[in-house]
Amino acid sequence: MRVAIRVRPGAARTGVGGAYGDALVVRVAARAVEGKATEAALRAVAEALGVRRRDVSLVSGATSRDKVVEVDGDVAQLTREIDRLLGS
Repeated sequence: MRVAIRVRPGAARTGVGGAYGDALVVRVAARAVEGKATEAALRAVAEALGVRRRDVSLVSGATSRDKVVEVDGDVAQLTREIDRLLGS
């Protein structure tokens, strides 16, 4: 399943939750240098959704704050978790 995320690098602590338009907000402590924020965001999304890191891959937005990720897993369970994280 594909998920739009909005990465906020340089946060005080890493966290996933809230909405930015239709995108899931992912706050990471890592700075946006050499892909560190992107990797931290992928790890945070995997942890928040209860999947392994290797089940989350970047589809688009490598150098943008707005990204699309592909998450492998049970679609119904992932949808419930994403809705919860978005605050729906």
